[in-house]
This record gives sequence, C-alpha cells and structure tokens, in this order.
Amino acid sequence: MFERLKGVERVVSGYTGGHAPAPSYELVCSGATGHAEAIQVTFDPEVISYRDLLDIFFAFHDPTTLNRQGADVGTQYRSAIFTHSPEQDATAREAIADLERDEAWDGRIVTELAPLGEFFPAEEYHQEYFRRNPQRMYCQAVVAPKVGKLRRDYAARLK
Repeated sequence: MFERLKGVERVVSGYTGGHAPAPSYELVCSGATGHAEAIQVTFDPEVISYRDLLDIFFAFHDPTTLNRQGADVGTQYRSAIFTHSPEQDATAREAIADLERDEAWDGRIVTELAPLGEFFPAEEYHQEYFRRNPQRMYCQAVVAPKVGKLRRDYAARLK
C-alpha cells in the first residue's frame, strides 16, 4: 500500500517491538518473541506528511481488534505505531484522538504506541510480497481489495 504513494521512498517489511535478538518469520509467528510484523516507511515530508501516512494506515486496517487483523490472530498482528521521535508520537496520539472524537470506528482504538526499538528487516521473500505474489490466495482475498480501495479513494496520492 504505502510503496504506491507519492513521497514514499522505501518500504521495508520486518519485525519490531519484541525481545528476541534475531527474530525470524517462524519465531515471530510463534508469538514467543513479542515482535509485531511491521513496515518501516522512508518518506519525503515535503511530498507526504507523517499525518497523511497515519491517516492512510488507519483507513486500511482495524485498529480496534486487540492482537488481530482479520483472520490473523496473535500479538504479532497487533495494531502498533513505533515512532522515531516525540513529535511523531504526539502526531500519532492526535490522529487517534481525532478518530475517537469523530467515532470513526465502532470500538475503542487499541493501537499500541511505542518508541521504535531495533527494527529487523524480514526475510527477502517477504519484501514486496504482493507485487511478487499476486496470485496467492492471501493476496487475492486480503491485499487486492485494499489496493483497489487505495486506487479508488486515494488516486491523487498515487505515484
């Protein structure tokens, strides 16, 4: 999703927020590492703001389900934002407060906010997963509808 946006320079899939010194996909999926599956987004703030990225983040996942995204269940699937600075933390808190005030979601937003610790890039086969695997069932059932929504609702923001 994010790599398609103007101003986004790089997106790396990986793991963060846990305690294992060298997490792998298999270890993270076990739930034993405490890591979340995450992406690290490098962007040009002159083209797209951090707040814009947050708004898109919240538009494409359910921030009200604890340790779950759709059929994927476990702490590795928690809704989380790992910030690089106090300014990013304040902007994320403001975005969440705005969503709650506007009652954008039926439930309470449970998105975790934490300073970014070490970020571990995922294995190469996880990078650009949708682009490389569009015929996989997960990509067709989960990702493709989100890409369609992105094209429809955010066309002006696409590269």
